[in-house]
Amino acid sequence: MIVGLTLLLVFQIIGNVLELMFHLPVPGAVVGMFLLLLCLISIDSLAEYVRPIALVLISYLAVLFVPAGVGIVLHVERIKTEWLAITASLVTSTALAIITSSLVIKYSTIWLNKRKAQKELTHD
Repeated sequence: MIVGLTLLLVFQIIGNVLELMFHLPVPGAVVGMFLLLLCLISIDSLAEYVRPIALVLISYLAVLFVPAGVGIVLHVERIKTEWLAITASLVTSTALAIITSSLVIKYSTIWLNKRKAQKELTHD
């Protein structure tokens, strides 16, 4: 688990450094996780190190929603006045997330099936 946690932190630091160096509009943690994803895709054995710590972190994911809940309670008056804009942005972003996720899954499945077929051909 130590190796997996170290990998996660190293990729986050790399992402933060890249964000600062290139003034990216994306948070460094997101850049780091994207780079980790690319490494996980290209190096199959890397997942064995990251999987144990990822499962532990996922079990505590609900704790991350506590600050959001507190923020909603704290800003309830503002939410009452700006509910239409909030609702429109939530519906739009949810629709875009669903569309993007479905496209990523579709093309990832196609890509992974091609990769699997190529591996089977090279092993034969």
